[in-house]
This record gives sequence, C-alpha cells and structure tokens, in this order.
Amino acid sequence: MAPVITELAKRPEFSVAACVTGQHRAMLDQVLRLFQIEPRYDLNIMRDRQTLPETFSRAVLGLDGIFRDDRPDIILVHGDTLTTFAASLAAFFNQVPVGHVEAGLRTHHKYLPFPEEMNRKLTGVLADVHFAPTLTSRHNLLCEGVKAESIYVTGNTVIDALATTVREQYEFHSPALKALPLSRRVLLVEVHRRENWGQPMAEMCQALLDIVAEFADVEIVFPVHLNPVVREVVMPLLADKERIHLLDPLDTDDFHNLMAKSYLILTDSGGLQEEAPALGVPVLVMRNNTERPEAVEAGTVVVVGTSRQGIVRQASHLLGSRKPYLAMQNAVNPYGDGQASRRVAEGLLHHFGRRAERPVEWSYKR
Repeated sequence: MAPVITELAKRPEFSVAACVTGQHRAMLDQVLRLFQIEPRYDLNIMRDRQTLPETFSRAVLGLDGIFRDDRPDIILVHGDTLTTFAASLAAFFNQVPVGHVEAGLRTHHKYLPFPEEMNRKLTGVLADVHFAPTLTSRHNLLCEGVKAESIYVTGNTVIDALATTVREQYEFHSPALKALPLSRRVLLVEVHRRENWGQPMAEMCQALLDIVAEFADVEIVFPVHLNPVVREVVMPLLADKERIHLLDPLDTDDFHNLMAKSYLILTDSGGLQEEAPALGVPVLVMRNNTERPEAVEAGTVVVVGTSRQGIVRQASHLLGSRKPYLAMQNAVNPYGDGQASRRVAEGLLHHFGRRAERPVEWSYKR
C-alpha cells in the first residue's frame, strides 16, 4: 500500500491519513521509514500469541473509533490480511465506503490459504470500489456479482514498490548479507503461512537440506518469520547447517535487493509470486494451490506442493538444467508495469466524478 499512499499524497484532490494496526511491529516500522510514511493512527493491537478472534476484535474496535470520529470519504484496504477484513467491517458499521486494492484474488477453497481466502472474499462483499490487479481477478469478481463499473484493473502495487527499492549498485545493510558469497547460486526462502505450520513446514526444511546436499554451489538464505510457531519448526531443523543462513526478517530494501540477486526463490508467500518475476527470478510456490493463476499460466512460477519429494524434484530440475530455468526467467510478468498506484488514484477520481474517463486498464501479453 505504500506506493498508493505516496501517489495519493502528492495529488491535490486527496487528503490522506494512514492508519496501522501495529501488527509485526519491527517489520512495519522499517517499511514506514523506507517510504517516509507517518501514520496518523497507530492502534498497536498485537499481543504475544493472540488468537485470530482476539486480533480481529481489537482491530475492529480500534478502527471503529477512528472511522466514527474521522468520517473519511472512503477507506482503502489491501489484499487479504485480517486487518483488511476488520477495517472493511468497521467501515461498514459506520457506513463509510471501502476501496479494496488487490481485489478479486481467489483459490475457491475456503481454507486454502487460511484465513486469507475468506478475508478477501468477505472484504469483496463489503467493498464499494475494487482495484483488481488482473483481468482474471476482475472475472472472479464479476462471477460473484460485483458490478463491472465498480472494478478497475490496475496491475499490482507491489510492482510499483520495487521501483523505489531495487538498485543496481545497492549495498546491503545486513552484515550477514554483506558476507554472502554472491558468486554462488543463492536460493531465497520465505515461508510463514498458517496452513503450512507444523509438518508441512518441517517437510520444506528437510527439502532444503536435500537441495544443499545435492548442489555444492548453492547458498540458502532464509529470513525466518518472527512468529514463534514458525521458529519452533525451522530453527531446530536448519540452525547451524552448512550453507544455510537463517536470518531475522530483513528490511524491505535489503529483501527486495536480495530477491534481485537470487537465482531461485522458494516460498509460500503471495506477494513474492508477483515481485520476483518482475526481477526475472523464477519462483517455486510451496503450497498446494495459488490465487495467482496468471503466474502459473505465464510460466513465472511453479506450484510444487509441500511434500519434501515434490519440492526437491522441481528445485533439482531448475538447478540442474538451464533450459527450463531460462524459460521461467524470461517469462513475462503478468502483474504490472509499475503504474498500478497511478491507476488506483485515477480510478478513485473517476469513482467520485472528478475524472470523466475511466483509466486505461492494465493487461499483459505473453
């Protein structure tokens, strides 16, 4: 959402107030510093190991008070987080319109990913304006009865953010990254999804050990999510293993530039499926499905499941053969051209009658 906030703030038609719930505090604060965003509201709702209902209720109560007092013309929420749904519901209670950025992504499976699939579907029911990143997302919304005139196809704003952070002559802040032998093939790993906690995540870790054993020129960099449930699986299996570097979560600019210098990415993240192809880096998605079928169709990602054997098989295929690797590396990214935030701003102006013509929709050609 950072590039959207930046784009709106520089336009005289908008008065922008940023609100954060304070989840993942360390990661949040460095993003705010990087993009020079000062939130007007910070709810600071997080507690150690709090449940989804506890997080949700604190977010709804805090946001309800803000919307009641501030009375915005519209709120913008992003993607599929619990905060996104909580903010949309709090806005509905106060009869405040909702604009959903990154709208329309679907796996069509209630529990995969959990709880994200229902977060975004329920947000879609509450939203008044939908900023869909792709034509596929637009189609999903139309099938759910959303009116066509309320949908704007923009591309994904995460691609816009890369233009701010990725630089050719970048120097890492992290001492561990400074010492990384970039002459070797770097495999970047990022996993955190709730449905992969426990045995699936253990399978992923075992797969990484197999890959390192098979390919002597590979270095694995794994920024481990701060959630203790993730760390309790990852650390015992991978700590102090040769050529596996377990790090704390990285600053956004370090992480984006590490992506750009990586040979291959293994992840269960959604955003990385969009960001990495913009940098020419193939992605193996360690999940059983994806809400980003455009990436699979374009050939920029492969869904490999969560089993040890499946992950190792596909990683070995790309690490052992240049032809399939180059095919993925050179595939066209279907998620944007870096202008999504501009289209969001122009879509809002059109929605509020300040612009006569709809913005030209984003589409890609393979």
